[in-house]
Amino acid sequence: MVGKRSHRYAPPEDAPTPRRRTHPGKSHRDGGSRRPLRMKPEADPRLKPVFSRIGKPAAAAFRPDPFQLEALDAIRQDDCLVMAPTGSGKTWIAEEAIRSVFAKGGRCWYASPLKALTNSKWVEFSRRFGPVNVGIVTGDTKENTDAPIIVGTTEILRNQLYDAMHTGENLNCDLVILDEAHFLGDRDRGVVWEEIMIYLPVRIGLLLLSATIGNGEEIAAWLASVRGKTCRVIREEKRSVPLYPLFLHPSGRLMPLVEENRLFGKIGDFIGRRFHGRPERGGPPFGEMMNVLEQFQLLPAIFFLKSRAECDAALATCSPRGDESADAIFLEELEECLDRFPYLRNHRQLHDLQTARVAAHHGGQLPAWKFLVETMMKQGHLRAIFATSTVAAGVNFPARTIVLMNSDLFNGHEFSPLSGTEFHQMTGRAGRRGQDRVGFMLTVPGRFMDLIHIRKLLLKKPEAITSRIRSDFSMILNLLLSQTPDDIRDIFAKSLASYQRSHSEAPKRGQGERVDLWTDFQRHLRLLKEEGFVDADDRLTDNGIWASKLRLDQPLLIAECLRRDIFPHGDEKLLAAVIAPFVYDGDQDLAVIRKELPRRLTRAYDRMIAALTDLAERLKAGGFPVAPLFLWPAVVIYEWAAGGDWNRIIRKTGIADGDMAMLIMRTADNLRQITSLRETHPETSALAAKARDTILREPVVFESYQ
Repeated sequence: MVGKRSHRYAPPEDAPTPRRRTHPGKSHRDGGSRRPLRMKPEADPRLKPVFSRIGKPAAAAFRPDPFQLEALDAIRQDDCLVMAPTGSGKTWIAEEAIRSVFAKGGRCWYASPLKALTNSKWVEFSRRFGPVNVGIVTGDTKENTDAPIIVGTTEILRNQLYDAMHTGENLNCDLVILDEAHFLGDRDRGVVWEEIMIYLPVRIGLLLLSATIGNGEEIAAWLASVRGKTCRVIREEKRSVPLYPLFLHPSGRLMPLVEENRLFGKIGDFIGRRFHGRPERGGPPFGEMMNVLEQFQLLPAIFFLKSRAECDAALATCSPRGDESADAIFLEELEECLDRFPYLRNHRQLHDLQTARVAAHHGGQLPAWKFLVETMMKQGHLRAIFATSTVAAGVNFPARTIVLMNSDLFNGHEFSPLSGTEFHQMTGRAGRRGQDRVGFMLTVPGRFMDLIHIRKLLLKKPEAITSRIRSDFSMILNLLLSQTPDDIRDIFAKSLASYQRSHSEAPKRGQGERVDLWTDFQRHLRLLKEEGFVDADDRLTDNGIWASKLRLDQPLLIAECLRRDIFPHGDEKLLAAVIAPFVYDGDQDLAVIRKELPRRLTRAYDRMIAALTDLAERLKAGGFPVAPLFLWPAVVIYEWAAGGDWNRIIRKTGIADGDMAMLIMRTADNLRQITSLRETHPETSALAAKARDTILREPVVFESYQ
């Protein structure tokens, strides 16, 4: 098998949670085995003034805030970084900037990190500017790509810049907007944001939008040094909807969390104490918490929980609403959604949504179900959702109250205390502009709730962003299409990493994770030469040129299969199957019984593994990570491509709906990359297109924007 299985298990952000250490030095003499009393909704008298403010603000004509006008003035002549709280009106700035460029006959590119957010902006902008004027480009969707306003994912924009540098043509655009610009500091994807900022022609204006950047002035100064033009920083500290922090006593009594920047009253007594609710229910009494919130008009709410399982289990504690659940408008709009996605009529959580007006939202669910939940929440039909932290970033998904059950977060590697950035992302969902005069954050005591840490986060700014740029084979191949190694060295010298090394007041900040970019480039280049993708003069060979189009996580392994003609011929199901192992990035090997599998599938898989063994060993010898290529993803995708039943596959494998959908979507994206090789590999390219069409069907894909 290619690669060596890692011994580190890194579950997805919302997977069932590993054990955590309790907060050091905290007491657990809380009597966790005792049976708490049923919650009785009460509120400390000190909350009366703030609760009196609850309600919808009076309707008023829209008047832009000073920071919004200042940002529009800035982007007319300079680059601009806007840092303002969630819900404060950054999208209005983007729309008005687009309107200004569009009115002059110009073209705009709006890039976001999430496909769901990209699709949402496509709908919004189509309403604002007319469908004929707005196109979308993601790995899944490609519509109206000649439109003057393009909405797409950041990776697509980066790839278009690669193509423009290769052909020598300018990107046909006058303004680029990078939404959620704090992704520049993302461990895995930040490199894409940094590449865009380096490669983007100076003539194209750049507007960055974010709620959580701690070192905006440094980022702006770096951009100015790279692009040779001013980048103005527009900062707005004030939330459009004020945030009020609350504490929920186990008895059901609400009280302020802080008073004069200290924990209120005897709240300190709950530091480190467990609060699990009644033992027979197996967890916190979410239904009773919601009753307390409802009593004081604090719904709708978003409960941030640690795992998918906890989100799903929370639904069982919520009671039906009785006659109120038969609201005609709600039922009508729900029925419209179900008519569009009829396979959701049998969803196991539909009953909870219909009767209790609650839903779970996490990465283990079908995209269509998450869309339905988001739609119902946005339209005001749900009392609460139970979500993992993913809902905090990007998607416009506000509520009156957000509920924190834990003060730490699993970051993909370990549990760590909530950072200022993560905390601001979560609390940014509290309070709906135009619908609330005040938003609330409710803390619930428990074993993994450090109230002192939460108090400190209320005053803590988002963390500073550090460069995440790094080399990989796809980047190097694409840069060598148009650049010499000396040119690439100059590009690395323009990186945020280089700037922070030479300008940072804390020179060692973040450098422990960085490898010298030039040294790492040379390491990649040597192997590319050894494998015949680059010649002795540092130019791409014919193989290197077509391999550069494989903008994938493992381009060399897939290129090796293409060079050696290893991939199946004439069977799109088999091609989809053997691509699937390349896209699974976990280390969990599900058991399969080989003798029960189709012989043609195991032959195709074994042939591929045998062909890649030598290259995998050379990659490992060169110090490059090689992910294992497990058989089970190929089995799953083969059965799905052959027309297998979704629910049957889910039951057999035990994987979650959302994980299955992600496996299919990532396989489809890899197949899409192979379809780009029409000139050099016409037969495989055509088969890849057929394979992609075969696996992209309901319930993986759905038409949500009609």
